[in-house]
Amino acid sequence: MAVTVEHVRSYALSLPRTYEALVRDRVKFRVGRIVYLAFSGDETLMGFAYPKEERSELVAAEPEKFAMPDPVDERFNWVQVRMAAIDAEEMREIVTEAWRMVVPKRVAAQHLGEALR
Repeated sequence: MAVTVEHVRSYALSLPRTYEALVRDRVKFRVGRIVYLAFSGDETLMGFAYPKEERSELVAAEPEKFAMPDPVDERFNWVQVRMAAIDAEEMREIVTEAWRMVVPKRVAAQHLGEALR
């Protein structure tokens, strides 16, 4: 079964400090003012927070699944995934790691039951 925006919404909104915003008819998820997930207008692509220095390797390893951000977004820690190419487990992993990039470390550790390093 393909992952949908509804699946992502259900999971993302369960993460502390996350809220949904509709910006120019596009669904986005934020922590504070920082967007960590955003959908294309047709909802076939999900952009997500990802370290700039690692994204080329990610896209090169699985180009059928991942894509570089739009040129306007290349300056950000951002990459895209094709929704049809991921399952629910991978979606949860992507969303969790993107969320982890934008929340305080103690919030992530507390929610995920980890010890602070």
